[in-house]
Amino acid sequence: MRSLTHPGGPPPPIVYRGRVKIALMDSGIGLLAATAAVRRLRPDADLILSLDPDGMPWGPRTPEDLTGRALDVAEAAAAHRPDALIVGCNTATVHALPALRARHEPGLPVVGTVPAIKPAAAGGGPLAIWATPATTGSAYQRGLIRDYADGVPVTEVPCHGLAEAVEHADETAIDAAVAAAAALTPPEVTTVVLGCTHYELVGERIRAAVQRPGRPPLVLHGSAGAVAAQALRRVGAAPAPDATPDGTLTVLLSGREGALPAAALAYAEGRLLRTATPAR
Repeated sequence: MRSLTHPGGPPPPIVYRGRVKIALMDSGIGLLAATAAVRRLRPDADLILSLDPDGMPWGPRTPEDLTGRALDVAEAAAAHRPDALIVGCNTATVHALPALRARHEPGLPVVGTVPAIKPAAAGGGPLAIWATPATTGSAYQRGLIRDYADGVPVTEVPCHGLAEAVEHADETAIDAAVAAAAALTPPEVTTVVLGCTHYELVGERIRAAVQRPGRPPLVLHGSAGAVAAQALRRVGAAPAPDATPDGTLTVLLSGREGALPAAALAYAEGRLLRTATPAR
């Protein structure tokens, strides 16, 4: 419940009481990592997952087309009156976040997903950024490297077909895409940034492929935990990992209520959501 009433002057901070409701959006199951992170921080949170199977994948679309799809998916989620909306997709954050915030804030806080380049670079060691081919070398990613990793050796690694393979839980294709990207990753790399939310679902497979014998343990940096924590901060809700796990789950498929895609259950993050009670 949100308290928005104020007698005049600047509005007071929004205070949330009772249950917390968090919505997450993406074209497909890339949002699972952030969803699981929210579930772990607040097992009592009601979750709304808004996917776009009719319009996926979003990556090949023009920025204008992608933004239109993202606005529609966000509207479907907003109709369920969540307290915050997480954009669980790097590509959608790049192209659609300004439009989403213009449409929904300040009433509905919108939290984007940015590759964890800043914390990865803080370690100082050579790092690789695994990202989609469209993001690799883009002005957006180069800007993040310039702002947060200046002076740190950085290798941008295009991961051809990995997001698509993860989306469909195609084990053979995942292995091939991970192996190809690992071959492009310099052996001296100590840290890998997972620059696509899908990659977090196969993080341990990436670690196993990149880890070199005799080298220090490889460090992986994803965005899910930070995004989940930021969403809770935006709504004034503290983490409560020991709360009663009675949060509900609503799944929207291009605006229609449905079930989690079968491929989601191939991953631990998806299986974690099976325990959620469907919203009534």
